Amino acid sequence: MDKEINVLALVKGGEKFMFLFDDANRDETLRQLARFAADPELDFSWYDAAMLSRKIRDAVPRADDWQMDGELDSLSTEDFR
Repeated sequence: MDKEINVLALVKGGEKFMFLFDDANRDETLRQLARFAADPELDFSWYDAAMLSRKIRDAVPRADDWQMDGELDSLSTEDFR
């Protein structure tokens, strides 16, 4: 097995969030962070999503990350409903 899997975890209150991702599903993991932040039933804030997404982009960098940072600044919670 030569495929590298990244593990990212957040323990917040009584909830535990674990994300397993590789290079191929990095972008889907970033989208999942936004969906969790938009879910009012989860104790997962937009701040949590921002901090974890930064860790994901640092772990698996892409050339277009600088462009994505600017695009994320203009998003609101309505974009994920």
